[in-house]
Amino acid sequence: MALDENIYNLRREKLRQIEALGQPIYRSKYDFTHTIPQILEQYSGKSAEELESSRVNVRVTGRIMAIRLMGKAGFAHLQQGGQRLQFYVKKDAVGDQGFELYRLLDLGDHVGVSGYLFRTRTGELTVHVEEITFLSKDLLPLPEKWHGLTDVELRYRQRYVDLVMNPEVREVFLKRTKLVQSVRRTLDAQGFIEVETPMMQPIAGGAVARPFVTHHNTLDMDLYLRVAPELYLKRLLVGGFDRVYEINRNFRNEGLGWRWNPEFTMLEFYQAYTDYQGVMNVTQEVITEAAKAVTGGTKSKWTVTENGKEIVQELDWANWQKMTMREAIIKFWPEKAGVKPQLKDFASEVIVRSMVGQLQNSGAKFAYDLAKPVGATIAALFEAVAEEHLMQPTIIYEFPTAVSPLSKQKPDEPEWTERFEIFAGQMEISNGFSELNDPEDQRRRFEAQLKERERGDEEAHQMDEDYIRALSYGMPPAGGVGVGIDRLCMLLTDSHTIRDVILFPLLRPEKNSSGGDENEAQDVK
Repeated sequence: MALDENIYNLRREKLRQIEALGQPIYRSKYDFTHTIPQILEQYSGKSAEELESSRVNVRVTGRIMAIRLMGKAGFAHLQQGGQRLQFYVKKDAVGDQGFELYRLLDLGDHVGVSGYLFRTRTGELTVHVEEITFLSKDLLPLPEKWHGLTDVELRYRQRYVDLVMNPEVREVFLKRTKLVQSVRRTLDAQGFIEVETPMMQPIAGGAVARPFVTHHNTLDMDLYLRVAPELYLKRLLVGGFDRVYEINRNFRNEGLGWRWNPEFTMLEFYQAYTDYQGVMNVTQEVITEAAKAVTGGTKSKWTVTENGKEIVQELDWANWQKMTMREAIIKFWPEKAGVKPQLKDFASEVIVRSMVGQLQNSGAKFAYDLAKPVGATIAALFEAVAEEHLMQPTIIYEFPTAVSPLSKQKPDEPEWTERFEIFAGQMEISNGFSELNDPEDQRRRFEAQLKERERGDEEAHQMDEDYIRALSYGMPPAGGVGVGIDRLCMLLTDSHTIRDVILFPLLRPEKNSSGGDENEAQDVK
């Protein structure tokens, strides 16, 4: 018999004995007067004399996280809301049945206690129990230790236990809630309205990504889980909603990684009658206010590993850098790659191709596809030489048209678009641009993407005739932005994998008793 199964059976027997004492074993409710956080906030500053002179009666609930028996008395700690409070049980106070119930309790059980507050000889704030009520049994043992690399996957898989055992994990998700609340406050204050758009779509649009496919039985049609809400939100601009946003769940059928989860959360917002510069300013405000809400200031810690050593960086969300993509390539061009390029060099396809050669000759790892447009090559150059240097909050703007199928082109440089991305902690957290509202230009962009699909690019954008029709009714000039909520939360909580900021991240199926399963074996291959 497995250890957990043995403990399970022992605790089931205790549950039977508790029922024999006349206690409902899965009670419907418990009327409490205080939460543990409320008691600690209101009475932690009270002395023993003050508590004794004005008796404070409380009824409180929680999960038992420590328990010890000392003859005819005992102490235990209740946990609720991430905080703990001690209670004291004495046989003379709770009676024979009450004390027998106490003896049958285990770590992890839920109870309600009624009594009054006092301080022990060591000064700890404690509930002197006069009545104890059983609420729920923990039939499986809580782990003695829940830390360490060997338990990382188990923590994600059993997040409910992770939250019980690790207060710092709970704190991360409370901060995530503050982040989202702050985003809403900032946008609401500027006249944006929150909307909801379809998660199941006939065409996967609004982003360059591979979608998940599902099927609707009644309509007998395939649908795609949303890769982005963008095209629907811009349809609302056509319909007269001038400022809209959605905090949305997106689904992309892509790999797993420290920055990627197939299901993730984005903020997208769109503002009519402005351009990418206008929404760039709004995005800065949204992120800076979120940093204040989460950290209490404008600075956060971000730990990086260099040469095997952990180095704590301070990210300053009130001090932003701005540069064009071309300027960033020039600024961070590695010395070993030779002479730095000049701004005018990016207008020459021959010179851009030679930059690739310079990088390759210097030993830099650089994926180069001759068949792709020169704009795609410039974007790849930026990723190769600049991204790793973007530690502080940085706005990179002016992106090649070749990698921006939904962005408006610069009037004086049609091979470049009015697009920006925000980087911090060496990763991208936001993407925005002046929205393309010319239906004929949009059709040409979609057609170019279709050619990429024919070449084998499964992530290239599909044709969306209804969206072109919507643009044909007239969409006002506008700017739009997407912000990765998960990645921003990572940066503001010093969490170095996206799984640490998603309550229930996607995981492979658990191994079966034979040591594995077919799906997992296929993943390994």
